[in-house]
Amino acid sequence: MSGEAVRIDGDVLRLPGGAAVRFMRTLRLPETGTHPLPPGLGQFPVRRIADYPDTVPEQWRARGGVMLPVYLREAMWLSFYGTAEPAALQVGVGKVCAVSGEPWSDRLSRNPQNYLVLPRQPWLDGINSGKGTVRQFVAVPLGLGATVEGQVTGEEVWGGVQLQSFPLSGPKLVEWREAERRRARASRRLTTLGGYGAAMPMAAAPPPAPGAAPAAAAMGLGVGGSMRQEVYEDDRPLSDWAEEPAGRVFVHLVTPPEWRRITGEAPPPSPVDRAAYTRAGLPWFDYYDQDAADLAPTDTLEAVKPVGDWLGDDHEPWQPPTPHQVQQLGDAPGKPVQDGDW
Repeated sequence: MSGEAVRIDGDVLRLPGGAAVRFMRTLRLPETGTHPLPPGLGQFPVRRIADYPDTVPEQWRARGGVMLPVYLREAMWLSFYGTAEPAALQVGVGKVCAVSGEPWSDRLSRNPQNYLVLPRQPWLDGINSGKGTVRQFVAVPLGLGATVEGQVTGEEVWGGVQLQSFPLSGPKLVEWREAERRRARASRRLTTLGGYGAAMPMAAAPPPAPGAAPAAAAMGLGVGGSMRQEVYEDDRPLSDWAEEPAGRVFVHLVTPPEWRRITGEAPPPSPVDRAAYTRAGLPWFDYYDQDAADLAPTDTLEAVKPVGDWLGDDHEPWQPPTPHQVQQLGDAPGKPVQDGDW
């Protein structure tokens, strides 16, 4: 792994190699039927574990990374807007690959493909569980067996979300950058990268105080409703990517009470109910890239059951969006994040 660090810039995670990841709040879909992409309701706040050595659990200090607050059965999606250069990004849910359903690996694989291709993949709302569809990420506590991790591995040990980025290999990255310069010259405009603030080196956090913090309720990701979203197949040879990851980060999911206890901050309010959002006429989305091939789901992820099988039915009435509400969409670093053992 390179010496570059994952950085947190506001609430954006910037991984070495140019990948930018935002965790977006959204509306939870019904667990039956297939739906358009739900709207974003703003970003989750993200904080470094190293900044709270006296209040995070000792196990979290050992894993390092970042944390964000999430409500029981709250849905989220990952936005990759602002990714500067091509990157292969692995996404794990409880160290189960959200693309392939295989165990977490520090190597890229094509059979089955265990990564997303950025920036072609603009976002990921859930696990790759159906042809041209995903099942929505939904937060649930560990211990029920409802997480993707619990259903695939039979255990719930890790929880959270794991990210790992691979840049293009040296010669391929040079080739890509030169092609970008040629395109910029041809169109007589400058290519600007970043736009989210400059790098801000930060002093090391105080040394941890072992045993000072109580254990926290651990959260992981299960799945909810199905939506129309493709996970794109890589059209590059695997040899175009670096063999070693450039950066990785463990994202801990924290209950709102634990967030307040650990950080001293008030958690964001619970998301607005779906019916109110739809009645207001706000947009839902559909996205299609005609030049990209959809990656077929694996049997492992197709078999994952929704969290309602454990937590019961969702009694909130479903208010589907009207056709005119569904919009068709076309085709700088911050503070370093401390990694740990996971």
